[in-house]
Amino acid sequence: MTVPAEVVARAQRLRDEVEYHNQQYYVLDAPVVPDVEYDRLFRELQSLEAEFPELRAADSPTQRVGGKILESLTPVAHTVPMLSIRTETDIEDSGAIKFDTYVRSELGLESTAPPVEYTAELKFDGLAISLRYERGVLVQAATRGDGETGEDVTANVRTIRCIPLRLCAERIAVPDVIEVRGEIYINRNDFDVLNESQRTANEKLFVNPRNAAAGCIRQLDSKIAARRPLSFFAYGTGETTGWELPARHSDVLDAFAAWGFPVNNDRAIVVGADGLIAYHRHVGEIRHTLPFDIDGVVYKVNSLALQRQLGFRSREPRWAVAHKYPAQEELTEVLDIEVQVGRTGAITPVARLKPVFVGGVTVTNATLHNEDEVKRKDIHIGDTVVVRRAGDVIPEVLRALPERRPIDARAFVMPTACPSCGSAAHRPEGEAVTRCTAGLYCPAQRKQALLHFASRRALDIDGLGEKIVDQLVDGGLVRTAADLFDLEVPTLAALERMGDKAATNLVNAIAQCKHTTLARFIYGLGIRNVGESTARDLAAHFRDLTLLMKADAQRLQQVSDVGPVVAESVAAFFAERHNRDIVSELISAGITFAPIAEPAAPVPGVAGKTFVLTGALPTLTRDEAKARIEARGGKVSGSVSKKTHYVVAGDDAGSKRAKAEELGIAILDEQGLLQLLDA
Repeated sequence: MTVPAEVVARAQRLRDEVEYHNQQYYVLDAPVVPDVEYDRLFRELQSLEAEFPELRAADSPTQRVGGKILESLTPVAHTVPMLSIRTETDIEDSGAIKFDTYVRSELGLESTAPPVEYTAELKFDGLAISLRYERGVLVQAATRGDGETGEDVTANVRTIRCIPLRLCAERIAVPDVIEVRGEIYINRNDFDVLNESQRTANEKLFVNPRNAAAGCIRQLDSKIAARRPLSFFAYGTGETTGWELPARHSDVLDAFAAWGFPVNNDRAIVVGADGLIAYHRHVGEIRHTLPFDIDGVVYKVNSLALQRQLGFRSREPRWAVAHKYPAQEELTEVLDIEVQVGRTGAITPVARLKPVFVGGVTVTNATLHNEDEVKRKDIHIGDTVVVRRAGDVIPEVLRALPERRPIDARAFVMPTACPSCGSAAHRPEGEAVTRCTAGLYCPAQRKQALLHFASRRALDIDGLGEKIVDQLVDGGLVRTAADLFDLEVPTLAALERMGDKAATNLVNAIAQCKHTTLARFIYGLGIRNVGESTARDLAAHFRDLTLLMKADAQRLQQVSDVGPVVAESVAAFFAERHNRDIVSELISAGITFAPIAEPAAPVPGVAGKTFVLTGALPTLTRDEAKARIEARGGKVSGSVSKKTHYVVAGDDAGSKRAKAEELGIAILDEQGLLQLLDA
C-alpha cells in the first residue's frame, strides 16, 4: 500500500514536534505546551502509524518512552525497563468499562466468570524514579530516561527526607536486591512558595510543580535539591532478588509501607468495571482538594499471576491503564481583553477567550487579576495562551506563548475612565488594583453591591440573582439596597423570566430578611476589607449600629483583630453621606436586628486557640461549628499552618487533615470538638 505523500509529510512533522516537546519536557524540564496538547500530537502520530504501518519506524517517538539522558549525568541501564502505561483518554465511565472489557477478553473470561480484582491508584504528575536497594541500603537512584537507560541522580535523591536510606525490616524481611519505583513530586503550596522565592531572587520561574521537581533532581548540585520541598510516593517494582513476590500488587504496596516508603493512601482495591467507575468518580470529586497535582487515576490488575499472563505489548503493559480526567490546562486564543467593575470599584481585566473545553467545562472568560499581572505574563490580545481550571476555581490564564504571537497582536492598556459610568479610574499608590472613584453611584458597583447584600452570608435573599439584579438596576427600579423593600409583585412579575409565583416568592424572601443580625447587616453593606469575621467582631464590640457609625479609626482599632487598614475602611465608609443615607433608608424600610447575646464565658481549652474545619461533620454544619468555637473564645481559620491548634475533620477531610498529620496537629472528630467546647 502506497502511503500518500501528504500523510508521510504530516507524520514527519508530528515526529519532529513530539521530539521537540520530548526534549523540552524530559531533558530541559521546560515544557512550552500543556500535557493535553502533547497528548493530542502523540495520539495523532499513533493513529497515522496504525493506519499506515509502513510509517512505523524503530526511531519513532511512539516506540520509546521518553527523552534522552543529560550528558552531564552518568547513564544507568535499567535491568527491568521502566515502561510507560497506556492512557485512556475517554474521560467518561466508558474508559473504565473499555479497560475491564479488554482485560476480560485477553484473559478469555466468559461473561459468567467472577469480576476481575484491580488496584486503583492516583496518577501523579511528577518525575518517575527508580530506587535500587541492596541488602536494604539505597545504593542508586535513576530517572526513567528513555525507559532503557536513565540518569544517575543518587546524590540528589538522598536529600529527600521521605525516601528511606535504609529499609525497615521489622515486619517484612528485606530482599537482597529490590528496585522500588515511584514518583517524585512537589505539593502545590510548596510550589507557590518556591516560585515566590525564585521571583524575589529575580530567577527563572518554574512552569508547574512537575517541572520544578524534575529541575531539582536533574542537576549536579545536591545542595539545591536539599533546599527544595521534594516528596515521593512508591507504586511499583523493577528488579527483585531474594524476595518471593506476594500474590497481589496491593500486597506489594503494603510491603513498601512496611519498609518505610510513603505510599499514597488514596488507593483502593476494587472489583469489575463498576468498582473502577466508582473510584474514578470519587477521585474526580476530591481531585481539587488534593495537595498535589494528578491528571488521572491508574488501574492495575491486582493479581501478579494475571499480570504475567497478560504480559506486555510494544511499550506498555496490558494489565494497566491510566484513565485521565478532563484537562486542567488547555491552549486557546485571547480574542479580547475587557475590564469588569466589582462592588468595591476594582477594575479587573478579563480575557475573552476562544471557547475551550478545560476542567470539565467550556471556558470563554478567564481572570487576568490586574494590570501588573497582564504585564508580568506579557499577555497580548491575539496571543495563544495556556488556560487552567481546577475544581471550582475561576479559570486563569497561566502564560502566553510568545513564539505563536501574530503580527497584529495588541498590548492591553488599562482604561483611565470607568467603563460603566465614565468616572475617573484611579490606581492608589502602592496598590495593584485600579478603581472607579464613583462609589455606589456607579451602576456596576451598584449591581455587585446588591448581589453582595442579598448573598447567603449577608441578608440571604433567596431568588435575587444576577439576571434579576441586572434588570432592576438597568430599568431604574432599584438604586440602593433599600429600594428592594419597595418592590411589589406586579413590578417583579413583568421582568423577563419572572412570573406571578416567582415574583411572590421573591417579595416574601425580601420581607423575611428584614429581621437579621447586626453582624450579617454589617457584612452585607460591603465595606471594603470587612469580611464575615470582622463584621462579627464589630457587632460584638459595639452592639449598636449608631455607635459603630460614629466611631473614628482610633476607636475602631480597639476592636479585636481590627488594624489600621480595616479601621480606616470602616471610618471612610460611614464618613460618606450617601452611605449613611442608605443605612437610614434600610432602617426606615423595616430592618431590625436580633438581640446580641452576652458572650459566653471563654473555655480554657478553646479560648485563644485556632481551629480549622474540614470535611462534612455528622450533625453540625460548618457555620454552626464555627459559631460554637467563636462563642467560646476560639478562632476559625481556613488553612492549616504551624499556628493551628486543632483540625476538626469530618468525612472526606482531604488535604487539610493530611497536612495536620504531617505537622503533628491534634485532629478532632465532631464528638471530640463538642467535648472540648463543653469542658
